[in-house]
Amino acid sequence: MGAQTFPIEVCDQLKYYVYRLIDPRTGQTFYVGKGKGDRVFQHARNAIAINDDDQLSDKSKTIQDIINAGLDVIHVIHRHGIEDEQTAFEVEAALLEAYPGLTNIVGGHENSERGCTHADELIKKYKLELIQPKHSLLAISIGRSLEEGRSNYDAVRMFWKISKSRAESADFILAHRKGIVLDVFVAEEWIDSSDEKLANYLPVGIEYDPPRKGFIGRQASEDILALYKNTRLPSVKKGAASPIRYLSPAGEQDQ
Repeated sequence: MGAQTFPIEVCDQLKYYVYRLIDPRTGQTFYVGKGKGDRVFQHARNAIAINDDDQLSDKSKTIQDIINAGLDVIHVIHRHGIEDEQTAFEVEAALLEAYPGLTNIVGGHENSERGCTHADELIKKYKLELIQPKHSLLAISIGRSLEEGRSNYDAVRMFWKISKSRAESADFILAHRKGIVLDVFVAEEWIDSSDEKLANYLPVGIEYDPPRKGFIGRQASEDILALYKNTRLPSVKKGAASPIRYLSPAGEQDQ
């Protein structure tokens, strides 16, 4: 039989790896696994040591049949240099589903939840419902502010180039990122950025001329959150770049 160990310096470079065992008689992969060190060779060693046919797994029987035919199991390292075991699990799980008819007893890591699935089924599972406005809504994009570590509330409430009267006409404010509604708020008061109530929130050395608008408010009630949170907004019109959008039961309105 071929080499049954990796030199120590090779093991150091391989780190975690995912491998396949191939039957040279058919060219078929019969086992997929992950491991470190000499794990890929351990299966053949274990199979050779078993003398009781009743204790042979399908994998071990396949290996013994290969050896009895005067051949060696083909060991293929499919992906190596993996830094952590969790990533190795993920690669192993994908390969397990790519090679049907394996002798593996246990299926891939989390394959029941995130395994091989038709693309249409994934769309049904993960695509969010399109928002159905039942109120006057002001939708504000907060993606950039979230990247600065702000809460949804602080990200959405200031400072915007917006008409105060138009803002006050909205029943609820939607905080969204890339069209996905993350949170919903009620504005209790819209005020200018020059107002002392918001002065402490202005970046040092920044003054808006004319003043921009911000609001003081609270998170919407549970029934409103259930209505709008985790829904998606309609696709933006071509060329639209404003972070502000108005929606109502009658449809989306221009600024």
